[in-house]
Amino acid sequence: MQKILVIDDDRDTCLMLNRFLSRQGFEVSEAYNGKKALEMLETVQPDLVMTDFRLGDMDGSEVVTKIKERYYHLPVLVITAYSDIKTAVEIMKMGAYDYITKPLFPDEIVVTIRKALESAAQEKSAPVEAREASAPSAAGAPRRKVSSMDSPDYLFGTSQSMKEIFRQIELVAPTDYSVIIHGESGSGKEGLALEIHKRSRRKDKPFIPIDCGALSKELAMSELFGHEKGSFTGAVGQKIGSFENANGGTIFLDEIANLSYEIQVGLLRVIQERKVRRVGGLQDIPLDVRIIVASNERLWDATRKGKFREDLFHRFNEFSIDIPPLRERAQDIMLYADHFLKVTTDQLGKGIKGFDREVEEAFKNYVWYGNLRELRNVIKRAALLTDGEYIEARSLPFEIINFKKLQFEKPSAESAAAALAGGGEKADPNPTSLKNASRDAEYEMILQALKKANYNKSKAAKLLDIDRKTLYNKMQQYQEFNNE
Repeated sequence: MQKILVIDDDRDTCLMLNRFLSRQGFEVSEAYNGKKALEMLETVQPDLVMTDFRLGDMDGSEVVTKIKERYYHLPVLVITAYSDIKTAVEIMKMGAYDYITKPLFPDEIVVTIRKALESAAQEKSAPVEAREASAPSAAGAPRRKVSSMDSPDYLFGTSQSMKEIFRQIELVAPTDYSVIIHGESGSGKEGLALEIHKRSRRKDKPFIPIDCGALSKELAMSELFGHEKGSFTGAVGQKIGSFENANGGTIFLDEIANLSYEIQVGLLRVIQERKVRRVGGLQDIPLDVRIIVASNERLWDATRKGKFREDLFHRFNEFSIDIPPLRERAQDIMLYADHFLKVTTDQLGKGIKGFDREVEEAFKNYVWYGNLRELRNVIKRAALLTDGEYIEARSLPFEIINFKKLQFEKPSAESAAAALAGGGEKADPNPTSLKNASRDAEYEMILQALKKANYNKSKAAKLLDIDRKTLYNKMQQYQEFNNE
C-alpha cells in the first residue's frame, strides 16, 4: 500500500483528505505544521507528500526545499488557494511535481497523485535504464535513451533543468500569456517557442518567427505591421505585415532588444490595443495574436541601460523561461549529438552509425560557447568529412579535440605547436632556433586571441588583424609541422 503524508495546519482539511485517500487505497499520515512533517519523513517514509502552501510555522516553499534536499525523488504536491501563474511557477521551480488549487476536487486530486507516483517510479528506474541505454550495441554504437518529453521536432533531453522547463511549458502553453525566453545564442529559443505554440490551442494556426536583429531600421515597421501602396518610396504595392500573417496564431520575436525605440513604441500600441495599422493605412485591423519574445540579454537589464522600454517589458513579462546553456546540461550533449547526426546522415545519404570514444570525450570536455547551433554545425562538418561508419577525432575542429590542451596558459616551447595541432609528441628538435622561437610566439598570440574570442575563429582573426582564411592556414601549418 502506497503511503501519503498530508501537511496542513487546518485539521479539518487533513481529516477530509485522510478519509478520501484511504478510500482510494492509500495509507495516509497527517502533520499539522512543517517542523512535525519533516520529523515524520524518516519514520513514515511516504511515497508522496501533499502540503499546503501556507503553514503556521513555515510556508510551502521552505517545506518543499527541505524535502527535496533530503529525498530528491520524493514527489511533492502543493495545495494552494493562490492559483495565479507566478505562484505556480515558483512552486514548480522549487522542485514540486505539481500544484492543486482550492477548492479541492476529488477527481483532480486522484489523477494528479497517480501521475506523480508514476513519474517517481520512472525516475527511480532511470539509472538502470540509462546503463542499458549507454551500453554498446552489437555494432559498437552507443544507444542513448530519449526522454518521453521529447517531440519529433524538439529534444528536451534528460537533465533536471530541462525537465523543469518542460513542466513550465505544459503549464503556460494552453494559456494566452505572453512569454519571454532568455538564453544564450544558439541555445534553442526558437525551437522552444515553437513547442509552446504546438502545445497551445493555436497549434493549427500560423507560427511566424521574426529575427529582430536582421530587421533594418527603415523597413522594420513595414515588415512587422505591413504597408499600403505608395506609403513611402519603393512601396510599389500593398504588403501584409508579420502580425497580420500571424493572426489567430503565434508570433515569435527573436532578439527583441535589437528593435529601435521607434519600433518599440509602435509595438506597445499593438499590444495594448490588439490592433495593427499598416504604414500609410487609415484603418485599424483587429488582432488575435499570442506573442513570444526571446533575448540573449536579460530584458530587465536592457531596460535599466535604457535600451528597452520598461512599459513594453512589463507587457511581455507575463511568463518567462530561462534556457540554461549546453555546458550546464552536459548529460544531454550526446543525446543532441545523436539527434543532429541522424538528421545530417539522412540528408547526406551516409551510413554513419555514431561517434568513437575519443570524439565523445572531446564533446563532453568542450564548453560549447555556441550551444546547440555550434554542436549541430560541428557534426554537419564532421559527417561530411567522414567516410567510415564512425566519426573520428580527425574530423573535428582543432579547438574542440584539443580543448584541454588549449587551457594551459603557457605551454612549453617544445610542446606548443604539437598542442595546437593535435597533441603529438613531435616537436622541433632544436628549441633554441630562431625559426622555432618565431613559431612559438605566433602560437602564443593565436592561442590568446582564441581564448579572448571564446574560440570563435572569426572574432579571433579580427583580434589578430588577419582574415579568417589566414588563421585557418596558420592552424594548418601547425598541423603539418606536427605530422612531419
